[in-house]
Amino acid sequence: MGDEYIESYFFCDHCEVYTVEVCHDRFLGEEDVSIRGPVSKSDGDAKVELIKQCTEPWNKKCRCEAHQAYFGPWLD
Repeated sequence: MGDEYIESYFFCDHCEVYTVEVCHDRFLGEEDVSIRGPVSKSDGDAKVELIKQCTEPWNKKCRCEAHQAYFGPWLD
């Protein structure tokens, strides 16, 4: 229906972990924001490096290898 998920990774130098903000922008309904974490530095670094492999990580229609690896079967 056009829903979008936006994941933002924030690294804390002091704690050495990531916090992930997940924004669910619903096509029909209210936006929802949630927080995940802590995410280990190694897991967070791996996700951020994967995201960096795409030249347009915000493009929900992109089907590059990075998008396919990040979203797996959820990529429609």
